[in-house]
Amino acid sequence: MNAVADTRRIAIFRALQLGDMLCCVPALRALRKRYPDAHIVLIGLPWAQAFVDRYSHLLDELIVFPGAVGFPEQRETDEHLDGFCAMMSERRFDLAIQMHGSGGVANDLVARWNARTQAGFIQPDEVSRPGSFIAWPDDLPEPTRYNALMHALGCDTGDQRLEIPLSAKDLDERRRLMDAFGLEARRLILVHVGAQLPSRRWPVERFTQVARELACDGWQIAITGSASETTLTSAIAASLGPLAADLTGHTSLGGLAALVGCAQLVVCNDTGLSHVAAAMRTPSVVIASGSDTLRWAPLDHERHRVLADYPPCRPCSYRECPFGHPCALAIDVQQVLDTARMQLNRYASQPLTTTHAD
Repeated sequence: MNAVADTRRIAIFRALQLGDMLCCVPALRALRKRYPDAHIVLIGLPWAQAFVDRYSHLLDELIVFPGAVGFPEQRETDEHLDGFCAMMSERRFDLAIQMHGSGGVANDLVARWNARTQAGFIQPDEVSRPGSFIAWPDDLPEPTRYNALMHALGCDTGDQRLEIPLSAKDLDERRRLMDAFGLEARRLILVHVGAQLPSRRWPVERFTQVARELACDGWQIAITGSASETTLTSAIAASLGPLAADLTGHTSLGGLAALVGCAQLVVCNDTGLSHVAAAMRTPSVVIASGSDTLRWAPLDHERHRVLADYPPCRPCSYRECPFGHPCALAIDVQQVLDTARMQLNRYASQPLTTTHAD
């Protein structure tokens, strides 16, 4: 099942957030290897211009998806959909690849772009479509799933590594942050309490207890998060006081990735930062609440330890858990702390011999 010959203009539909985009990097790399001279366009969310700029060796352009009914990542309205699809048709793509999800409404959207051929996934109850479509492989991790599609398109998919290219600017940002906050790479642990959905968040007070114990072990704690997560991060930062540096809102994506790359451990929810840690090969402890761990857990299960409980309601798509959040509360502080210490003993670049905390 191969795409059309003489493929020079490729559109990829994946209008999702950072973690979702990082998971498809191996597929993008395989596609670029198969079509080194093609002009590859990402149809994505507005924030993804930074992603396209960073992965300029894989992607050439971003076209911002204006949103539509059935796509909850943005305001659900078809107000701009007709004009958008007309514009996409005018671009005369040779190949349009639906990498947004399992099929259905996403395939309907991509079909309106009138590319010479289309590719993507189809759901079990979906009618067959012309082009290069494969059944949605529900039992595969996210990077492997999209590599399966690339394999169907004739791409070499042997390389499943995540990657985040770092620039001199990213490394300079890391240096400035470490100098400003007095951070030492050999003692640094990053703690990330945020996640886009409240249902994906382990309780902040439990993160606080873990961070406090690790600080008392002699590790240096830095709290990370975007400016929009200040309400969450300020609670743990206030509780820890001088035991932690609060980096909330101080990092760009590249600067954060560079910081992750020199840290000894990341402790976080199942969110974008867990994929950053996987890409930078920094050991992590991931507390996964509500999510589908088969789909979203990092592929290296030793370097990245996922802690999860599986009540009958899991996996879920709830924004707020209506059942009292049993999957999150089942993971206790001692379990996370023991796993963090195990990871540090196994992977830390230099063991601690003294206690630095007060």
